[in-house]
Amino acid sequence: MEGGMMLSEALCCLVHREELVVDGDARRVDATTRTLACPQGCRIPVRDGIPRFASSESYAAAFGRQWNSFRRTQMDSFTGRPISRERLERCLGGSLDVVKDRTVLEAGCGAGRFTEQLLAAGAQVFACDLSSAVEANRENCAGSERYFVCQADLLRLPVRPGYFDFVICLGVIQHTPDPEETINRLATYVKPEGWLVVDHYRYGAKDMTRIRQWLRSVLLGMPSRWSLVLVRGMVAALWPLHRALWWHRHRPWVAACRRRWLQHSPVLDYHDSYGALPASVLYAWAALDTHDALTDVYKHKRTAGEIRSVLQRCGLVGIEVSYGGNGVEARARRPARSAGSTVCSGA
Repeated sequence: MEGGMMLSEALCCLVHREELVVDGDARRVDATTRTLACPQGCRIPVRDGIPRFASSESYAAAFGRQWNSFRRTQMDSFTGRPISRERLERCLGGSLDVVKDRTVLEAGCGAGRFTEQLLAAGAQVFACDLSSAVEANRENCAGSERYFVCQADLLRLPVRPGYFDFVICLGVIQHTPDPEETINRLATYVKPEGWLVVDHYRYGAKDMTRIRQWLRSVLLGMPSRWSLVLVRGMVAALWPLHRALWWHRHRPWVAACRRRWLQHSPVLDYHDSYGALPASVLYAWAALDTHDALTDVYKHKRTAGEIRSVLQRCGLVGIEVSYGGNGVEARARRPARSAGSTVCSGA
C-alpha cells in the first residue's frame, strides 16, 4: 500500500461541519477532502494545500510566525551538521532504522527539523502542528508519498486512536496549557507495542535569567507580529558584542567578561555548543531561539520523576526517562494487549 494511502487511513475527523470556515474555492476544498477519505463527510478547509483543523490564531501564533521566518535555520540539510538527527536518535534510543516503514505521528512538527530526518529514515510521517508552522514544514518536506501534514490541535487530532507505531513529540509539550493532558492524549494514538517518545523542560535550567523573564512579560503583552520584530532588532544590536567576546575568549580577562555577559544578555548564544556552524547560521539560531524563549505563552517544567509518573498512569511499559537535551527525555511502549484508546488519568 502506498504511503499516502496508509496515512490517509489514520484520519478520523473530529470537527463538526458547523465549526468549519471554508477558505478559497469550495470545489477545490471538496476535491481535496475526498482524497483524505473523511468518514464523516466533513468539508475540511484547505489552504495552501494544507488541511486546517484548527485556526492559526491561537496561543501558538507566535510560533507560527517564528518558524515561517526561520524555515531552514534548524534543518540538518541547511546547517550541514547532524544536530537534529542526533537528538532524534538519542530520544528514540538508537538508530533511526527503527522507524523505517513504520507509521509515525509527529505532534508539533514545527518547520520540519525532525520531519526531514524521519522521512529520510523511511518512516510514514503524519505531521501536525497547531500553528501556521505547517506551511514551513510543507515547504521543507513535501514531495514524498510517505508524508502528510495538517494544522490541528494536539488534543483534538483528526486521527484514529491506537494507529501509530511511533508518536513523537519533541520541544512541544512544555508549551501546551496542560502537559499532563497532552501526554495523556498523545498516548492514546499509540498502537499496541508502539512507542511514545517525548521531551520536556526541566526545573533548574538557567536559560531564563531575570532580564529574560522581564522581557518575556513585556513581549507577551503585545501582538505576536511585533514581538518578532523587536527580538530581531535586539539580537542585531547585541550580536556584535557576542561575536567579539567569542573571538577573543582565549584571553583570560575576556573570558571572565564573557561569562558575566552571558549571564545578563537576553540573547541566547550557541557559540559554545555549535561553534563549528557558520556565523550566519549561529546568528539566525540566536534570533530564533531568543524569540522562542521570550514569546511562549506557556513554559512548564517537570522533573524526570513527574514525567515517569504520567507515563505509568497511561498504562505504558518499558519506560525510560533521563535528563538530557532540553531537559527530560522519555520513551515508553504500549503493551501488546492494550486497546490504545483509553484516555489516561491526569496528574
